[in-house]
Amino acid sequence: MEQKIRCDLNMGDNLRRLRLDHKISQEKLCAELQRRGCDIGRSTYAKYEAGELNIKASVLVELHRIYDCSYEDFFAGIGNKE
Repeated sequence: MEQKIRCDLNMGDNLRRLRLDHKISQEKLCAELQRRGCDIGRSTYAKYEAGELNIKASVLVELHRIYDCSYEDFFAGIGNKE
């Protein structure tokens, strides 16, 4: 059962940007994540991007591998005081 935890800092915009930069739909991304062992559906992933649900570390690790990006890319601009 997916459990909603109190949201902290939101990385949803970065998740969306990375996905769009790689020209992949949420459905295709979730299919690839499932193929790699992450039990995640499109509606759950959409909540990650919307900032309604905190992302699991296991999903973040697989996204790092899929996108071949640095972990800093997921946290870009988060927590900056401007």
